[in-house]
Amino acid sequence: MQFTSFLDNGHLTVALTGEIDHHCAKNYIQTIAAKIEAYTPEVCVLDFQEVSFVDSSGIAVVINALRNMSQIEGKLILTGICQQPMRVFRASGIDKLVEMKEAVR
Repeated sequence: MQFTSFLDNGHLTVALTGEIDHHCAKNYIQTIAAKIEAYTPEVCVLDFQEVSFVDSSGIAVVINALRNMSQIEGKLILTGICQQPMRVFRASGIDKLVEMKEAVR
């Protein structure tokens, strides 16, 4: 699990990397929750530009981030989503709950 994050003008951006599966999802969930709690951003952006694969555990990461942002009346946005993760998110209905932007390549 590797990622970077930064806060800029009330927007927390978390750039995720690699494959998001059951091996790393719990750590992502906990770390993103801690950052949201610490910074209480107006908007949290999960950047999937460097994510090549997600399974149902990746959906859990998004749902937990959405829940945390909803508790502070904030907004969650997913950006840079590549083809495979986009298929998983659309099949799960995440695209109906969260603003999503595909990767520009």
